[in-house]
Amino acid sequence: VQLQASGGGLVQAGGYLRLSCAASGRTFSIHDMGWFRQAPGKEREFVATMYWSSGNTLYSNSVKGRFTISRDNAKNTVLLQMNSLKPEDTAVYYCAAKMGSDSLYMHWGQGTLVTVSS
Repeated sequence: VQLQASGGGLVQAGGYLRLSCAASGRTFSIHDMGWFRQAPGKEREFVATMYWSSGNTLYSNSVKGRFTISRDNAKNTVLLQMNSLKPEDTAVYYCAAKMGSDSLYMHWGQGTLVTVSS
């Protein structure tokens, strides 16, 4: 499966952005698809994911209540609505997909930079 991410940018603290990740290829085999992020000097961390068959979602504690992950079924696209952004949300955001046969996220999109100014 191939992933194409878009939607990053520069926003002031308290603002919002929406990221989009379009999947193509063997989308019928996706187990879950979501977002990770990596801030400068830090390790990549999990942000949110959506389970493909159930539509259930999972969020990290740091974004719960501020970010919402959703899916456009017709376009095989996962959206990440990010509200009440904080400077600590500044990072390169990556979308990732885990296939039904995998135990890890093996498919990654290119990163998109989100910068939140104070």
